[in-house]
Amino acid sequence: MTDVRSYFRLPRRRSRGFTLIEIMVVITILGVLAALIVPRVVGRTDDAKIAAAKQDIASIMQALKLYRLDNGRYPTTDQGLQALITRPITEPMPSNWKQGGYLERSTVPADPWGEPYKFLNPGVRGEIDVFSLGRDRANGGEQSTPDADIGSWQL
Repeated sequence: MTDVRSYFRLPRRRSRGFTLIEIMVVITILGVLAALIVPRVVGRTDDAKIAAAKQDIASIMQALKLYRLDNGRYPTTDQGLQALITRPITEPMPSNWKQGGYLERSTVPADPWGEPYKFLNPGVRGEIDVFSLGRDRANGGEQSTPDADIGSWQL
């Protein structure tokens, strides 16, 4: 007599791991994907920092225009961008400085590379210049690279 349970028993599968070839194929595919994707993602970091610097400069320029509307002139280079946050104490004194300042922040923002934005009055490239020296933190730099200066003249 045969055992009834043997008819209903499912065949056992032997558990097995991946072969060396399967693992090598997966590693090769991951390597190819990384080689294609990583350079694009890494390059985007610099593009994002340049865009952030341009946005900051545009905001600062808007605040400087409001300062000029209220006071009849831009702050001097010596008064700097800090004049947008706190009332200047050096001449020429602003006649109608807005209580609370001209920027929404309580400090002048730093550029994306951690350096303060530069301000010139009178400017070299415009009536006034607000700019970042870029990634290399040095004047100049090759255009269309993160090392190039980013300034109000580009807006």
